[in-house]
Amino acid sequence: MQLEAKDISFRYGNGPWLFQGINFTLEPGEVVGLTGPSGRGKTTFCKILAGLEKPVEGRITIGGSVISKKGYQPVQLVFQHPEKAVNPHWKMKKVLGEAGRIDSELLSSLGIEEEWLTRWPNELSGGELQRFCVARALGSKTTFLIADEMTTMLDAITQAQIWHAVLEIAKKREMGIIVVSHEAKLMQRLCHRVVEFK
Repeated sequence: MQLEAKDISFRYGNGPWLFQGINFTLEPGEVVGLTGPSGRGKTTFCKILAGLEKPVEGRITIGGSVISKKGYQPVQLVFQHPEKAVNPHWKMKKVLGEAGRIDSELLSSLGIEEEWLTRWPNELSGGELQRFCVARALGSKTTFLIADEMTTMLDAITQAQIWHAVLEIAKKREMGIIVVSHEAKLMQRLCHRVVEFK
């Protein structure tokens, strides 16, 4: 089922338009890069795709149907800063619980150690915490993943391990992925096509 954004426009209040009339499609199993200058609304657009922000105009559909607001969303977004994406008062096992059942094979592929599940977010490094955010986003009901500068703050080895795991899982599940990044080499390596967000 295709993820489609049709005639999406957004602005804050009565301010100037951040973007207007954006059309975008993502097929199952496709990896699409999203690039463009900072401040043009890429993150806001991603939030709209994931149902975290409402467009002023236009609509988001999967397989022609508007996404339901009930329960776990089929479009999941991983942000650049993991510390802002988790509840600091929850241990990591509870953080993962938001996505329902997470299998041990997924955790292992992302390099998550079992002992980390009993830790608080502030007891983990940025790389360790981001692995949990990725695992949570890859719940069994996820059909599309948006990686918004997901590995920008991580070292090269951690980046490679996370992306290898994500692409393997996406291939098995026919999951569509949007990669938001300013790194041209990363885009060339990962994406089937790249869309410039103007």
